[in-house]
Amino acid sequence: MPSLNVNGSVLQYDAEPDTPLLWVLREQLRLTGTKYGCGVAQCGACTVHIDGAPTRSCVLPISAVAAGAKIVTIEGLSADGSHPVQRAWVALDVPQCGFCQSGMIMAAAALLRDKPKPTDADIDAAITNICRCGTYNRVRAAIKAAGQGGAVKAAGLAIEDADGSTS
Repeated sequence: MPSLNVNGSVLQYDAEPDTPLLWVLREQLRLTGTKYGCGVAQCGACTVHIDGAPTRSCVLPISAVAAGAKIVTIEGLSADGSHPVQRAWVALDVPQCGFCQSGMIMAAAALLRDKPKPTDADIDAAITNICRCGTYNRVRAAIKAAGQGGAVKAAGLAIEDADGSTS
């Protein structure tokens, strides 16, 4: 039976060679954090890392995943939500519906690994994921905050809390 290295574990699966990686992850391996959005690699909800590169898994046939490739899903980015991008997402209340967020977080984590202090142009070039709720300003601020070691106020977005205070 074929296997994949996912989140540091070698896991077996049983799927046809043309089955997209997304469906192997979700249906065979029960890793449901990676989402199906469009099915044509445009929205980014299905983004995972393969050998460190952000990859849209909804169109990648399982047969195209190289033997020994290291796949990381949102579940493997940080089991306890302590990755700097995840912490920034929470601190800045980025998600609204949350559907796109796992793919957005994976794309942001890859960007910050390669460019720890990205410019707006870097973010625009790397984060092509679609957020139907339109939280792009918060996404940008969270990426900058994560790149600045969690400095939320320095990221340029103030969130007003119900008590009138800002964070």
